[in-house]
Amino acid sequence: MNFEFSEEQLFIRDQARNFLSQESTAQVVRSILDTPEPYQRALWQKIIELGWTAIAIPEEFGGLGLGYLELCVIAEELGRSLAPVPFSSSVYLATEAIKAWGSREQQQYYLPRLASGELIGTLASSEGLGALEVNTTVSNKGLHGEKIPVPDGDIADFAVLLARSDNAGTGLYLVDLTATGVARSTLNSMDPSRSQARLVFDGAAASPLGGGTDGQAALAQLLDKAAVLFAFEQIGGGQAAMDMGMAYTKQRFAFGRPIASFQAIKHKFADMFVALELARANAYYGAWAMSCDAPDLPLAAATARVSASDAYYQITRENIQAHGGMGFTWEFDCHLYYRRAQLLSGVIGTQPQWKEAIASRLISAA
Repeated sequence: MNFEFSEEQLFIRDQARNFLSQESTAQVVRSILDTPEPYQRALWQKIIELGWTAIAIPEEFGGLGLGYLELCVIAEELGRSLAPVPFSSSVYLATEAIKAWGSREQQQYYLPRLASGELIGTLASSEGLGALEVNTTVSNKGLHGEKIPVPDGDIADFAVLLARSDNAGTGLYLVDLTATGVARSTLNSMDPSRSQARLVFDGAAASPLGGGTDGQAALAQLLDKAAVLFAFEQIGGGQAAMDMGMAYTKQRFAFGRPIASFQAIKHKFADMFVALELARANAYYGAWAMSCDAPDLPLAAATARVSASDAYYQITRENIQAHGGMGFTWEFDCHLYYRRAQLLSGVIGTQPQWKEAIASRLISAA
């Protein structure tokens, strides 16, 4: 079984890498940290013009009609460059939810606008890290409750939201975040280049997504696909951080020789390489399972998620150590990758939650 990408997909990856190496530099990322801007608008517009937001949307809805594998190679390069744009929220989460469960009318309205970048979407499912119950309610009096944290919730035009109804249990709903009854505030987070928000609903209008699907089951399927895509972002970022550390240790001399030649440094990079390659193998298998809707996608997605999160954290931590005392300073870029690693490790559920998912899915498979 060959899990390598095709020549066309590798071409897309190379083009994306060339583009982002010029347009999403460390200076661009720092411009978001140093200003009140929530994302890099000029970069986002160029990404839209390249058609990346339309990659996995069917042609009948104004998309390019490509697949998940093409989206995976784009995700890897976005992670490598730390692109400060709301791509994952709008594409991995909101777009995929509407594709899977939206009614025909909802798909006709939202998908062309998501493809063209006219709308930015997000997913509002969390009610606090580790929260297990859904307390946000929807009734004839509207939507009431709070969602926190919501990725890019401060800039999104709408959200796909998980809420509880008195009659139909939990379900997914579409909510216009610019309408009355919605209050949103930006949260302080580890990585301000990917903003997080608190959304408070007080009588906001909400419409069921599609025919009123089982919200918990639909959310689990959505997050499995997102987990694979985020794993590719984490692999891209991990590779960039490891390359950064290797380049520094080769040019930093101590006792008349590059510190990369010392055995302790070699051991660090060997451990980083093993963790990254394990994560890459799991992500590739997850991409295959997602592209062909294989029955073992839930287990493959959880495994990819856990291994990629662990590898990204390990690599970014060791990259700071490899840079010595200067690695902790603002002037060096090590902290940019460390921030992103911390943010991505919790954006669609914490590590303990995904590890529990692996255990439960292994038991179910047995």
